Amino acid sequence: MSMSILIFMYYILMKNFALILKELRTDRKINQTELAIELKVSQSMIARWEKGECEPKASNIIAIADYFNVTTDYLLGRSDY
Repeated sequence: MSMSILIFMYYILMKNFALILKELRTDRKINQTELAIELKVSQSMIARWEKGECEPKASNIIAIADYFNVTTDYLLGRSDY
């Protein structure tokens, strides 16, 4: 697989994560600051994740999945469950 395809796939994966994270947060009716406190990260980090500006560490993805009671595959857009 070419590098440009891998970069494109990575971009799509992170955009899916950003949209899913924001949807989960807004559905639960919590703001970025409240989620940041729960995850022990800064509010600006939540904002950057939701904008797709940076990627969370694996440990953050697991913590987010646990908090929202979803799978990491769901968070990453790899599953509908």
